[in-house]
Amino acid sequence: MLRGKGQAFLEMASVDAAVSMVNYYTPATPHLHNQPVYIQYSNYKELRTDNQHNQARPQAALQGVNAVQHGNPGITSALAAEGGVLPSHGSVLRIIVENVFYPVTLDILYQIFSKFGFVLKIVMFHKNNQFQALLQFADAMNAYYAKMSLDGHSIYTGCCTLRIDFSKLTNLTVKYNNDKSRDFTRIDLPFGDGQRTVETSLSTPFATQNTIFPPYTGPPGFAPALGFPQGAGPSIPPVPGALGPLTVTTSAAPGHMTIPGIPGNSVLLVSNLNPEAITPYGLFILFGVYGDVHRVKIMFKKRGIALVQMADASQAQLAINYLNGQKLYGRVMRATLSKYQTIQLPREGQEDKGLTKDYSNSPLHRFKNPCSKNFQNIFPPSATLHLSNIPPSVTVDDLKNLFTSKGSTVRGFKFFQKDCKMALIQLGSVEEAVHALIELHNHDFGENQHLRVSFSKSTI
Repeated sequence: MLRGKGQAFLEMASVDAAVSMVNYYTPATPHLHNQPVYIQYSNYKELRTDNQHNQARPQAALQGVNAVQHGNPGITSALAAEGGVLPSHGSVLRIIVENVFYPVTLDILYQIFSKFGFVLKIVMFHKNNQFQALLQFADAMNAYYAKMSLDGHSIYTGCCTLRIDFSKLTNLTVKYNNDKSRDFTRIDLPFGDGQRTVETSLSTPFATQNTIFPPYTGPPGFAPALGFPQGAGPSIPPVPGALGPLTVTTSAAPGHMTIPGIPGNSVLLVSNLNPEAITPYGLFILFGVYGDVHRVKIMFKKRGIALVQMADASQAQLAINYLNGQKLYGRVMRATLSKYQTIQLPREGQEDKGLTKDYSNSPLHRFKNPCSKNFQNIFPPSATLHLSNIPPSVTVDDLKNLFTSKGSTVRGFKFFQKDCKMALIQLGSVEEAVHALIELHNHDFGENQHLRVSFSKSTI
């Protein structure tokens, strides 16, 4: 390492390995902690140092990585006994995923982290308006290498960035095997509230670890990147022990993709709605926070049930992740994938009472521009709302009165210091904020000035 210059020399085991490395990284510059790393040949033929003590730890680290890659717990145990580079931390990692645009499921986390060792348990949750997870490895060394290799990298290009730290917990307690928590050592756990256990077809792939991916057959010593491209290719450099190849295909729509393990259905079944308050436009605005809504249909004979058609399956899954279980107009809303592949518009003359709406060409779609910043600002429903496109003539009191007129309790408000067109407003509860977003997103201030409202991860 050349400290202060941002440079380093790296000696490979052979010339062939060096050539393979340079050839591998030349087409796509790797990034380390969001900084590009440029790799080229050096004039030096060999690195020499007399500091044997400093050489011992890298050598032990290399042995440890090889041990993890080849699944040899005996080597890792021997390293621990000899005081190698094993971490003093435990085997539980705390994972925060930032800029969650595409859904991050428990199975995706498993696929990513299981390449570094035996994953025992995973628990996912939302805290402080952030997607978080706790993941327990069988061995602390596995957790150490996973953190060192994946921290700061993005699962998809430009979004779903991993922030990884060691948890203070030494063991995770998992009560249910479902889409939010799983104990891979116990397939007998109920799905939730004693409903059912995980189906054998779902649990079988996890019975034998590290069998999800086909073996890597590229240059020796290199594994491919995380394998979740988004048009322009991966933003994650290949690292030893990283994910094997995953097939992710981009759809015809720019910026959209088909993710493994996510059904291709983009139609949601939304139930337990308040029939006295819900409207197609309200569902369009709320679900439009997490994707572009094309059609909405409230059932004619069952007004508490609706269908919502998103632009693609990824957005549909994202909406489920964030809105299932959210309280809306006094009821806990349920959202899941529908059996229908599309919402049919009513035939001419068919009685519908305006319960089916087509929003395919709506100008209010947040994600029609693949370069939009909205992709990087998707957060779960929260009591704090982000307001933008505020006209200069609108004051703090004007905005407070506007939200109060819709039944909201304003707890706090502040304009952005550098941009008075944007502000944060904190309401009395998450449900109040959901109602306010539905009522006031695209509010017309006059002179073609429309308010933009979204959920914020910040608090006042």
